[in-house]
Amino acid sequence: MEKIWLKNYPPGVPAEIGMSPGDTLVTMLEDAFRTYPDRPAFACMGKRISYRELEQQSADFGAWLQHSAGLQPGARIAIMLPNILQYPVAMFGALRAGMVVVNVNPLYTARELQHQLVDSGAEAIVILANFAQVLEKVIAKTAVKNVVVTEFGDLLDWPRSALVNFVLKRVKKMVPAYSLPGHVRFRQTLAEGAGSSLSRPELDGESLAFLQYTGGTTGPSKGAMLPHRSVYANVLQMSALTDTVTQPGEEIVITALPLYHIYALVVNCMCFVRIGGLNVLIPNPRDVPGFVAELKKWRFTAFFGVNTLYNALVHDADFPDVDVSGLKMAGGGGMAVQSAVATKWFALTGRVLLEGYGLTECSPVVSMSQLDRTEVYSGDVGLPLPSTEISIRGEDGKETGIAEPGELCVRGPQVMQGYWQREDATRDTYYEDGFLRTGDIATVDEGGYLRIVDRAKDMILVSGFNVYPCEVEDVATQHPGVLEAACIGVPDEKSGEAVKLFVVAQPGASLEVEDLIAHCRENLTPYKIPRQVELRDELPKTNVGKILRRALRES
Repeated sequence: MEKIWLKNYPPGVPAEIGMSPGDTLVTMLEDAFRTYPDRPAFACMGKRISYRELEQQSADFGAWLQHSAGLQPGARIAIMLPNILQYPVAMFGALRAGMVVVNVNPLYTARELQHQLVDSGAEAIVILANFAQVLEKVIAKTAVKNVVVTEFGDLLDWPRSALVNFVLKRVKKMVPAYSLPGHVRFRQTLAEGAGSSLSRPELDGESLAFLQYTGGTTGPSKGAMLPHRSVYANVLQMSALTDTVTQPGEEIVITALPLYHIYALVVNCMCFVRIGGLNVLIPNPRDVPGFVAELKKWRFTAFFGVNTLYNALVHDADFPDVDVSGLKMAGGGGMAVQSAVATKWFALTGRVLLEGYGLTECSPVVSMSQLDRTEVYSGDVGLPLPSTEISIRGEDGKETGIAEPGELCVRGPQVMQGYWQREDATRDTYYEDGFLRTGDIATVDEGGYLRIVDRAKDMILVSGFNVYPCEVEDVATQHPGVLEAACIGVPDEKSGEAVKLFVVAQPGASLEVEDLIAHCRENLTPYKIPRQVELRDELPKTNVGKILRRALRES
């Protein structure tokens, strides 16, 4: 479709980004090393490492991969770590060595871990000791030959490093016994790598950087092939907007979402490394009191999260004491931002919660709200990024009209190369003209503003009428007694499907189902009103905080 959104770009934002074939994440990183050597790059648990230290440590780890582990460019390296300092060191070290990073969720079961290691062909893994027993169960069935084990405190200063490791292992019993013969400690890899030199491999924009696995909600998870070009392009696309408010070498971003997830990996880590920013790593944001206590230590300038994370913060009694005076941008993605959460966030911070949209296959961002937006909640996900094309298409593959819903399709430099060893799945995901099918139902208005209606697979069909769960959930969470909500379709003899709503009540609230249904009746067309309401203490979520409707359907 015509790029009608360009007319609403702020002054100075280009329609297209500029890249050369030799631009890679490694050249971006090397620029940061040269420009900001003494600036802090990452902070975690009271320890900071500068860009100079990151340069040295990542080079040491990369050299270890090349020489001690004997791995060649293109080898897949699995990283199974939470947000601790070892993650950026290992990740950047692998990229600088010309290898491919396979991000692994540390909470994976043995079955899930085996699938990802076997499917990717990973030859090495960096894993937190807390999860090493899971690897022990499956390693013999994989191609992994090099195992690097680390503990939480390994890169902290002495004696804090020893204290943290002792408490987690001996006092809290968080490190189950494991047996991985021949494994190497993370600090040992740095020491051995320091005795070698990192060889700079031949890389270009099409060299594979990440195998980023999708959630597997419709079958076994698939590895999206993200080359250096796609990820770096997405950094430049977002930066075309954010560079209007950021100051190189001065920004502090709170990184609470896990770096193994594409959202935080690119939006937090890559975008802010490019401008010499500081990523404050939060290992466990689910410990909300501890998270808020950490926030109080920083005058941060950027914050990105998912709706559930913002919801937890705005309902924490101590969050109003956090200093948000330096906050330039707060963004929500990964799932729909709900109006009740956006409104509460604005009331507490005076900052608009901006919303964006993306998916793993697009490295990940497709659109984002303009930074000067003043409307507290609009329901849209902003405008497509520079160099991005979108097309809203019906079931026949033809474009729909303005404001007419259809499947959102995307074409641009941030789009993946395809799915790893899944030619059929790759072919099914693209139209012949190169547009990627996202599986999301969307509309676009006259100004080019994109609105995500829902996931196509989550749509509920009631007597022939489409019901989109996001709309019902948004209405439900506007009830003062509701903390969280999720809805699914359930079989119904009369209407084919009916809406079932799952809710978590506000702490201390006396939530009556009849009152909630009455609230929905005032705000929804009759066929959208929940027929069933189930109160729960909590809702199933991914480790990123996205509510799992699939798990609700299976329960």
